[in-house]
Amino acid sequence: MDFITTIDALEAEYGTPGAAAIRKVAHQLTPLYRKWIMASRLCILTTVGPEGTDGSPRGDDGPVVLELDPDTLALPDWYGNNRIDSLRNIVRDGRVSLMFLVPGSNNVVRLNGTAQLTADRALRARFEKQGKQPRTVIVITIAEVYTQCARALMRAGIWTAGDQSADLPSVGDILAEQTAGEEGGRPYDTAWAPRAAKTMW
Repeated sequence: MDFITTIDALEAEYGTPGAAAIRKVAHQLTPLYRKWIMASRLCILTTVGPEGTDGSPRGDDGPVVLELDPDTLALPDWYGNNRIDSLRNIVRDGRVSLMFLVPGSNNVVRLNGTAQLTADRALRARFEKQGKQPRTVIVITIAEVYTQCARALMRAGIWTAGDQSADLPSVGDILAEQTAGEEGGRPYDTAWAPRAAKTMW
């Protein structure tokens, strides 16, 4: 198998992008990009660090990010599994990408930029819910924002395919597989949902 190892060889396979693919790029929030991103309650945060890359879903019950100004967004770090892979990466290498999704739309808005992590009390307080605050907030400086091609979601039928999760292994099943049955299984799955409901924020 031959691999593509130069940019010239890569570009020879694809040609030149259309003008619209270039002209749609903004370098801060515009009114319409702002409207789109503020409608998103789910984004995928991608980071890079010495050990490699990390992708992490981030969700909320309202806008997933807060606009601090047209160049800057804030993303709360709500309760999770405490691996903090994305946060470790941000502390060491601030490059980030976010992909914002909105149910029913096959378009995705992508944002590239740099991030810093803060435990600033005043900023954390702006996200307070049910008496709880995120332990930290990711502050993102926008480099570019643009729409992604809708074809991937159209091909996947992600909003129209219906629930296909019935035959998937549970997290308990996967944990049992990875620990030779020492952890996980049905007891893990049974206990997880009520535990998560108490630690959502």
